[in-house]
Amino acid sequence: MDYQAALDYILSFVDYERMPRSALVFDLGRIEMLLGRLGDPHQAARSIHIAGTKGKGSTAAMTSSILVQAGYRTGLYTSPHLLSIRERIQINGNHIAEGEFARLVEMMQPEVEAVNRAGSLGELTTFELLTALAFLYFKEKGVDYQVLEAGLGGRLDATNVIKPEVCVITSISFDHVDVLGESLAQIATEKAGIIKPGSTVVSSPQSPEAMAVLERVCRERGVRLVRVGDDVTWRRKAFTPEGQSFQVVGMKSEYNLTLPLIGEHQLENAATAVATVEVLAERGAKILPESIVRGLARVQWPGRLQILRRRPWVIADGAHNADSARRLVQALGQYFAFERALLIFGVSSDKNIAGMVDELVSLFETVMVTRSRHPRAVAPERLVSEFAKRGITPEVAEDVASALEMALARARATDLICATGSLFIVAEVMEHMLGRG
Repeated sequence: MDYQAALDYILSFVDYERMPRSALVFDLGRIEMLLGRLGDPHQAARSIHIAGTKGKGSTAAMTSSILVQAGYRTGLYTSPHLLSIRERIQINGNHIAEGEFARLVEMMQPEVEAVNRAGSLGELTTFELLTALAFLYFKEKGVDYQVLEAGLGGRLDATNVIKPEVCVITSISFDHVDVLGESLAQIATEKAGIIKPGSTVVSSPQSPEAMAVLERVCRERGVRLVRVGDDVTWRRKAFTPEGQSFQVVGMKSEYNLTLPLIGEHQLENAATAVATVEVLAERGAKILPESIVRGLARVQWPGRLQILRRRPWVIADGAHNADSARRLVQALGQYFAFERALLIFGVSSDKNIAGMVDELVSLFETVMVTRSRHPRAVAPERLVSEFAKRGITPEVAEDVASALEMALARARATDLICATGSLFIVAEVMEHMLGRG
């Protein structure tokens, strides 16, 4: 089996990232059965499990980078990907190789088919197969730690088969309400499903409603809760479009840090990562302050306020709900100097489009609406009506590349173009910019 055949095989299963969320059937029994047949590889390494609405991927990347700088062989599993599915499975910052991917899929195939033949729990999904593949790869390569980002929710997510040392809950806001619930308390309950006895919980700052749920679940399960914003604090010192310097006052020490990612929210994520590794240090990990300094200075996490060009500014950001759109608008105003702001916007069908548009219209008057190639992408015409309600008449581009060329043709050197709405939009902008040279 070569890489393309392996990829085709993985993608031939039900893929909840590409289907209506309301059609999902979650059951941890399927992946538990598969992992059992594979020798329970998920139990081989010490684990950090990260759930939340926003910032969980960034926090996972930061935590992984610190552990690597501390000398630990570290697996990182995230989703979705930008340009290659291999981005989701990394060891020490290196994506799984095509040959390794193909070999492991071929190894898994008879066990996958055996689980599916059993049929009692329904067929395995693409995400479950990728999760099992990651565990198998990490075990085979002998990682010391595995940092795992939950895909959707937490309680019934395929990653929730581990017994983590640290459970991390990043910022909770409204997203996937058709699956996770229509109140912050319901959504927080799903995220809190990763909390297990014997672990320590680290939480980013939360709304009172969400925090009340986390506090209750921690009490019920007898685990300690570390609150970022109270137990661990941060203060920004200086910033440029290329990065920022800041101080974190942790539970063990104070750290003077730099980060190549911009946005106030990334400082919150960084403080959450610091709290996470401090908890690991309490549990015996050898993580020196200089490992934290180097890890955050060297972290890579593309597609988040990423600069693709400077005159005009071309920024790509994966903001995908109203709260992240608000933070994006705030960050663009803080970190960049420009005359006019032009927006390239496309979203998935399960998003709060009106809420996102409400936030974006405060900055952008020139708007190009488009759609990614993703099956759940909303038709541009639906986006036109939302902007029209707020007095803006967008231009329509049938694909992302056309929207980018349209924006570049209209922008002056002193302007800023921002592409946002989903990571799928970001990925296609990056593809086109790379192809453009």
